[in-house]
Amino acid sequence: MARRGQSLAAALADAGHRVFRHTVKGSPRGVFCGMGICQDCLVSVNGAPNQRACATMVTAGADVRRQEPRPSLAPAATVAAAPPVARADLLEPDILIVGGGAGGLNAAAVAARAGARVLVLDERKVAGGQYFKQSAAGLSALDAQQAQGAALLAAARAAGAQLLEGTEVWGAFAGPELYAVTAAGEPLILRPRQLIVATGAFERPLMVPGWTLPGVMTTGAAQILWRSYRSLPGRRIAVCGSGPLNLQVALELARAGSDVRLVAESAASPVWHPVTALALLLADPSLVSAGIGMRLRLQLAGVPVRYRTELVSVAEGPARELRATFRRSGREETLELDALCMNDGFEPQNEILRLLGADLSYDPVFGHLRCMRTSNMLTSVAGVYAVGDCCGLGGAPAALAEGRIAGAAAAAACGLTVNEDIDAARRELTRARRFQARLWALHDPAPRALDKLSEDTIICRCEEVSLAVLRAGISDGADHIGDVKRATRAGMGCCQGRYCGPVAARLVSEASGRSLIDSSFFAPRVPIKPVSVGVLLATQEALDVQA
Repeated sequence: MARRGQSLAAALADAGHRVFRHTVKGSPRGVFCGMGICQDCLVSVNGAPNQRACATMVTAGADVRRQEPRPSLAPAATVAAAPPVARADLLEPDILIVGGGAGGLNAAAVAARAGARVLVLDERKVAGGQYFKQSAAGLSALDAQQAQGAALLAAARAAGAQLLEGTEVWGAFAGPELYAVTAAGEPLILRPRQLIVATGAFERPLMVPGWTLPGVMTTGAAQILWRSYRSLPGRRIAVCGSGPLNLQVALELARAGSDVRLVAESAASPVWHPVTALALLLADPSLVSAGIGMRLRLQLAGVPVRYRTELVSVAEGPARELRATFRRSGREETLELDALCMNDGFEPQNEILRLLGADLSYDPVFGHLRCMRTSNMLTSVAGVYAVGDCCGLGGAPAALAEGRIAGAAAAAACGLTVNEDIDAARRELTRARRFQARLWALHDPAPRALDKLSEDTIICRCEEVSLAVLRAGISDGADHIGDVKRATRAGMGCCQGRYCGPVAARLVSEASGRSLIDSSFFAPRVPIKPVSVGVLLATQEALDVQA
């Protein structure tokens, strides 16, 4: 029985369903990212295919079925004809903010207090971002972190900012001019005077044999299930990869009742880096104290945390359980699980910035692109600011400070007087960046080496392209990532190469000897998020009328 306010993904997880659809090649798929990136949780709802279970809310009497590999394009007999989509509305706010997380909400509050007409678009049913993950069912806050997110939301609204939740941006063009669709399917054309991009990041997975199996999901997806919907990904769970999020989510799931059998951290224990650990403590004693407390609570809960431990492979057992094999000091151990959660770093959601032509550079330490910005968070594109992890991994405390700075700068660019202590925000940003740099020195943020990876490992989960096929495509003369796409189909799937793209770019770079730059990666293409043909036509009709 589903609960009011749940997503379909959460309700199905509660009912013990892991397989949501099958690929054209017959491979099972389920929840993976939990945030609308991977498109693997597609289901059929009341006869309508291609509905993302993670983003579709439960409704009474809904007929939810597994997605067919190639669903019919003909309307099902049980599906009423969709009403025509109204012509797109044109909105022209002073400041448009895309992303209602830590940075976006702080920017909105600052700019609105200065008198700007501020509009915030956020994909989630309830804004707050990935760090503050708010309950989608109106439940009370689980902890201080969730309460802080609720306070940020309230502050933005109290300042006069307008929030459109459940709204996805699917196109961005020079101007800037953005196209979006609301939760109700209403198309929007947006022409702001100033634009702040605060779209955050998504998780980098551990690509090993079996990582596409249902029940394997990102750590953030498991956290969304619990924090947003109070649903658990399974009873027997392991968490693996690198970074503090894994420890946090492991503790949350253990407290919620899951049997967390292992936290596997690929980096060495902090005790082997006493100088870095001391520097981290000096940078922010309160955050370090919270981290130590979390580690102690995991120990008290009986959750083993093992360092220098790597995931080797995942397979499905005879009872459809997951069998995850881990390696530590040359010894392997296999655990039987209901869910395996992985986080091995982050990839910036920078599609809007790239579509608008913002300058980005490759960061070899983190293995992703970083957006170039001024001290006021202004990108190389006039009137376009960027804050938070969409610019490259920086953490929530840094995003909060960057949001204040960008909000003030955008309001000033609109000719408004800003009465905010921006110098204090800059000091907070310096401290946050110092802390973040030392924190990641204790973890393992670099992308995994590919030379030890099994050649049959799937790299492109959408098109099911293996590492061997990618290498073969490159050896056949594909020396540009566009050539690799044409030769192998990698990057042609629903996620638009968000997962396989960074790996393909590295393979081409290694083979060609060329350094990685923006154009080394798959180019973002419109629509960058799923959108109906009706919305496309309604948007074009509105543009034709305006012309």
